[in-house]
Amino acid sequence: MVALSLKISIGNVVKTMQFEPSTMVYDACRMIRERVPEAQMGQPNDFGLFLSDEDPKKGIWLEAGKALDYYMLRNGDTMEYKKKQRPLKIRMLDGTVKTVMVDDSKTVTDMLMTICARIGITNYDEYSLVREIMEEKKEEVTGTLKKDKTLLRDEKKMEKLKQKLHTDDELNWLDHGRTLREQGIDDNETLLLRRKFFYSDQNVDSRDPVQLNLLYVQARDDILNGSHPVSFDKACEFAGYQCQIQFGPHNEQKHKPGFLELKDFLPKEYIKQKGERKIFMAHKNCGNMSEIEAKVRYVKLARSLKTYGVSFFLVKEKMKGKNKLVPRLLGITKECVMRVDEKTKEVIQEWSLTNIKRWAASPKSFTLDFGDYQDGYYSVQTTEGEQIAQLIAGYIDIILKKKKSKDHFGLEGDEESTMLEDSVSPKKSTVLQQQFNRVGKAELGSVALPAIMRTGAGGPENFQVGTMPQPQLQITSGQMHRGHMPPL
Repeated sequence: MVALSLKISIGNVVKTMQFEPSTMVYDACRMIRERVPEAQMGQPNDFGLFLSDEDPKKGIWLEAGKALDYYMLRNGDTMEYKKKQRPLKIRMLDGTVKTVMVDDSKTVTDMLMTICARIGITNYDEYSLVREIMEEKKEEVTGTLKKDKTLLRDEKKMEKLKQKLHTDDELNWLDHGRTLREQGIDDNETLLLRRKFFYSDQNVDSRDPVQLNLLYVQARDDILNGSHPVSFDKACEFAGYQCQIQFGPHNEQKHKPGFLELKDFLPKEYIKQKGERKIFMAHKNCGNMSEIEAKVRYVKLARSLKTYGVSFFLVKEKMKGKNKLVPRLLGITKECVMRVDEKTKEVIQEWSLTNIKRWAASPKSFTLDFGDYQDGYYSVQTTEGEQIAQLIAGYIDIILKKKKSKDHFGLEGDEESTMLEDSVSPKKSTVLQQQFNRVGKAELGSVALPAIMRTGAGGPENFQVGTMPQPQLQITSGQMHRGHMPPL
């Protein structure tokens, strides 16, 4: 086999080296360290080979477990041997900014494990990163659309409605399956860490102050910006807890009308209602409650809201009996998909996630198939189909992961249970027995777990619309299955 001649760039030094095309990337890095003095720095695992491109988004890190010929390299190609670690600025919802060192070669999913571990968050799979678009860029996009005449009058109305409703399609979530580089995130950009999936947040309390604070700030912001519609009385109750959190116990001499900047404590529709006295009454009722306890109460009250934990997308659906599209909110939670009135946020219809057989996203639509649970498909017009699909897939992945961890040991998550160890002679075997802290009867039963079916590329039925099959998750009869389905 003809040797591959590659230029290896290390800082300002460039060396030409010969490799067998079948050489694994890991071995190539080892050879570089052995032969080039300038490469003998830091820990070997912190360095890798990077194939750059004129477009920074197209530059790639070579995977250690793959051979050089996998990347179709040619003689004379230049690769950089450099450190994979890069600083990433993370903004928390409370405004604090933390700098975390992350592996530039990893996908966002893998990075979130590192980021959340450094911050003190265990359930990293429920969080994501948001890229905040500057106002100038938003105007540029709008201007371009106007110029191309693709933003029609009703689309302008939809954009205004999105801004008013603060839907999830307003957030520019990063793609978990791609690297920061592939998404054009440079070293100077700051990303927002935000909870995307509301699955285990019910377990967050005073014992987890980091996540409690993140939940409080996210709920507070969503209440103030109108994402969670609340009555005037409820808004004042929330504001009372907020005062306790920010200022401590109520002080009659200090906390009087005129003290609060009401726009920071009430949704804008209630600012003119002069609710400061009502807020201070609620504040006074908190007594000597600690900041942590006030946050617990605030979050508990927020969880009681019908819109809590729902990710909303503004879509268009066909009006029954008419050839007309009307605005509708599509809501996604850990339990269901729902149709919601865009004006009142009242639930019109909902389907359990376990009833979804499959779904498909296209650039301009999103379609759900409920199999035997409903005749026909539910299809909407939206440009956020992929984002909706990722959210549903994310919830189902979390459900599958939790189910798998329980099925693996057959445990119910009893953290207080103990393990008893005993030595059995004469063969010195070790017996491990799970000791539960509860009383019950022994029962006979099958230890076999339900099988997980995997269908072929066409699934149980063959949809003819679309040509490229795409992986989807299927859920039928309460069990979850992974299969493939062409776009609808």
